[in-house]
Amino acid sequence: MNSLKIIFDFDTWQEIFESISKNKTRTIITVIGVLWGIFIYIVLAGAAKGLDNGFERQFRNIAMNSIGVWAQRTSLPFAGFKKGRNPKLKFKDAAVLKERIPGIQFITPRNVRGVFDGGPPPLVVRGNKSESYALYGDTPEYARIVAKKIYDGGRFINEKDVELERKVCVIGERTVKELFEPNENPIGENIRINQTYFKVIGVHKFVQGGGFESDGDIFIPFTTFNKMYNYGERVNFFFLAAYDSEDPVKIEAQIEQTLQRIHQVSPKDDEAFGFINLGEIFGKMIGFSKGMTFLSLVVGLATIFAGVIGIGNILLISVKERTKELGIRRALGATPSEVKIQIILESVFLTFVSGVLGIVLGALVLAGINAATSGLTDYPYTNPTVPIPYVLGVLFVIITLGTLIGLIPAQRAVSIKPIEALREE
Repeated sequence: MNSLKIIFDFDTWQEIFESISKNKTRTIITVIGVLWGIFIYIVLAGAAKGLDNGFERQFRNIAMNSIGVWAQRTSLPFAGFKKGRNPKLKFKDAAVLKERIPGIQFITPRNVRGVFDGGPPPLVVRGNKSESYALYGDTPEYARIVAKKIYDGGRFINEKDVELERKVCVIGERTVKELFEPNENPIGENIRINQTYFKVIGVHKFVQGGGFESDGDIFIPFTTFNKMYNYGERVNFFFLAAYDSEDPVKIEAQIEQTLQRIHQVSPKDDEAFGFINLGEIFGKMIGFSKGMTFLSLVVGLATIFAGVIGIGNILLISVKERTKELGIRRALGATPSEVKIQIILESVFLTFVSGVLGIVLGALVLAGINAATSGLTDYPYTNPTVPIPYVLGVLFVIITLGTLIGLIPAQRAVSIKPIEALREE
C-alpha cells in the first residue's frame, strides 16, 4: 500500500522529471537506443506481415494446397523411347491419380486457348461486336479448387453440361461490357466462338485473389472444348487440391512418380512434367514471414537491451551526482524502499516512453508503406501491421527490463549511508 502511495505521489514524479531534465542531452541520446530497437522490430515485423497478407490476397480464392501439372519434354531415354519425347496427358489420368494418391481432394483436367501457350485466343462475336478472349475447357470440379463468384441469375458449368457436351459458356464481366449493350442481361443470349454458337449461362465476377485468370476469360464444358478443337482425350494440364493436412511437396512427388509410370518416363527424369505448387509457395512465404518476424525480434531485443543498459548507466551517474541530495532525504526520514522505488520508477518511465515513441514511429512508417502500396493490386503486398499482442508483449518486455535494470542504481542509492552522503562535496 505504501509503495502505491509513492508511485502515485506528485512529489515523486516531480523529482523524477527534475532528475531527467538536468541531463537532457545525455538522457535523449540514451533513450534513442530503446526507441530504435522498438522501431526496428515494428517495421521489420510489419513488413513481413505485409508480404504475408499480400500473398494471401493474391491467391485467397484458391485452395492453399493447390498444384498445377503439365507435360513437357523428356530429358532421358527410357523403355525404348529417345529423349525429347512429349508425353501427352490424358483425361483418364485424373482418375488414376485420384485413386493412387489418397492425399488428393479434388482434381480437374483443363484445356485452354489464348494463354499458357495453348494456342491463339479464339475470336468471340456477338452481332457486330467482336473480341478475342482466353477460352478454358473445364469441369465442375474446378470451382471447388478456385472459388468462382457468379452474378445472380447465372451458374457455373455442371456435370450435365460436360456429359452432354452442351454448347454453354460462362463469360467474364469485361466480356459483357465489350460485347453487350449497357444494362442488357447476357444470360440466355448466344455468342459465337470460332463459328460455333454458345448460350451464356453465367457471368463470373473478377475478384482479387482468384489466381491467374482475368475478367475476360470464357469457360465452356471440358468435353465441348475437346470436341470443338478435336483434342480427343488430350489434356493441357491438371489442376488439383490436396487435403489441408497433406504436405504439398510430397503430393507433387507422388504425382510425378505416378505420371512417370503411366507415360513410361524414366524415374530419374525430372523435366518431363512441369509443376506449379502453390502449397509449397505458400509454405515458403509463411516460413519467410516467420523468419523475418523472428529476425526483427532478435535484432529489436538486442538493440532494446543495449538501450536499457544505457539507461541503467545514466541512472548510476545520476545517483552518483545526487549523492548529497539522497543523503539529505534519508536524513529527513526517507526509507530505503521509497528511494529505491523512485529510482526504479525513473528507469521504467524512461524505457516505457522510449518504447511508446518507437511504436508510434514504426506505426507511422508502416502506414506510409501501406499508403504507397495500397493502390498496387497486382503487387503481393498489403496492410503491413503488427498484431496487438506482439506490441503489448514487447511493451511488457521493456517494462520488465526497465524494472530489472533500475534495481542496480536503486540498490546503489540505498547503500549510501546518510552521514557519508552529507559529507560528499
